[in-house]
Amino acid sequence: MDWTERHLVDVYVFGYPLVYNVSSLHAIAEHGMGALPAAGFNAFAHGTSLATPDEPFVSVNNDTIYSIAQLDLSGGPLVLHVPDTGGAYYVLQFVDAWTNNFAYVGRRATGTAEGTFLITPPGWSGEVPDGVPVIASPTDITTIVGRLAVEGDDDVPRVRALQAQLTLTPMDGNGPLRGIPHEASGITEHLRFWELLRRWSQAFPPSEADRAYLARFADYGLTDPGNPYGVVARDLDEHLEHAFAAGRNRVEELAREGGDAPVNGWQGMPHVFDYNVDHLGLGTIDAPEWKIADREKSYEVRASSARGGLWGNHGYEAYYAGVYADAAGEQLNGAHAYELRLAELPPADAFWSITMYSMPDFYLVANPIRRYSIGDRTPGIVMGDDGSLAIRMQHERPDDEIAAANWLPTPEGDFRPMLRVYQPRAAMFDGSYVMPAITRIG
Repeated sequence: MDWTERHLVDVYVFGYPLVYNVSSLHAIAEHGMGALPAAGFNAFAHGTSLATPDEPFVSVNNDTIYSIAQLDLSGGPLVLHVPDTGGAYYVLQFVDAWTNNFAYVGRRATGTAEGTFLITPPGWSGEVPDGVPVIASPTDITTIVGRLAVEGDDDVPRVRALQAQLTLTPMDGNGPLRGIPHEASGITEHLRFWELLRRWSQAFPPSEADRAYLARFADYGLTDPGNPYGVVARDLDEHLEHAFAAGRNRVEELAREGGDAPVNGWQGMPHVFDYNVDHLGLGTIDAPEWKIADREKSYEVRASSARGGLWGNHGYEAYYAGVYADAAGEQLNGAHAYELRLAELPPADAFWSITMYSMPDFYLVANPIRRYSIGDRTPGIVMGDDGSLAIRMQHERPDDEIAAANWLPTPEGDFRPMLRVYQPRAAMFDGSYVMPAITRIG
């Protein structure tokens, strides 16, 4: 690989989250996602049940019902209303076009009382209603990822009633919406990526420092106002094609490397969403320990997180840890049986879970008992006399009844479980709580 292609791999990593995210949110707004219906822009689409394998979304959670809104703020601000959840956990996470988490509303951030908030587009300077907190979006296109905790099937009607009270209302005087620029047609797959990066980075500009970084690649057409990829010189086309392939491979590598050094096989990810250093608004923690100081390193972390867990929360909202290998360092695989014995349960101010994902796509795993995660709210699990929990991971139902009660089904092939701790306590970060290794037993 020559210097030009290495240079372009860097910008592929930089631009991957934007292209992947805008492509995803556009598809969800128009077509929905599994049980989540299409809702267009500036309206909530509400899930009616927990996620299933019918929703092929990267590392989707199985703990909460989703309420998702894709916002187009180009016409002006929106008024958000949230209901009183009576202390029950929920979070509305605000994600800009570049996948930066820039605001939170919910139990940890703003409490669970009824409230009203004003969501404004970049550069807006209008009049704010008295007493209404402002959520300033860095880009015109923004996603609200709402997660409302569900205690089981009997709890779904309560959550559905709350969802009906989540509303978005345009302010008087708002103008027409610009929407998302159309994708280029009639060009090859590799050129399509570079064209979408060029087009969408201009429609939804990043921070000033990131714009300066992107300007370093002007020689490749990425900052041109018109489409430079309709007719491309052969040598540049070859560079772009090779860099596209190498960039995809680099993002896959980063997704495997992301997070802290593994402990007992578990790779904690408390800081994989700390790449936003420019726009930290309502409900975020603007402190050095929650920001990646090396900006170019943050681009790699951002790409890794988009690939492995698009729309994940900051660690202080939800702690994530994934595991690929057993206690012997071997890849977890459904050809074997495993046990995870938790002598002490993960410390959470809300709740915790472990969700099973297939590889390499990180999708939920279909199984006969329709159990996709296990945690402190799972009905029917059996605790040990000492308060421990032994979780069985294997493809076929265990013969032992206690193991069957605590069974988290796996796929036939390789898999990756993920721990989530909602509103994690300090022990999840200071090393005083350590997840044990998964042990192969058959």
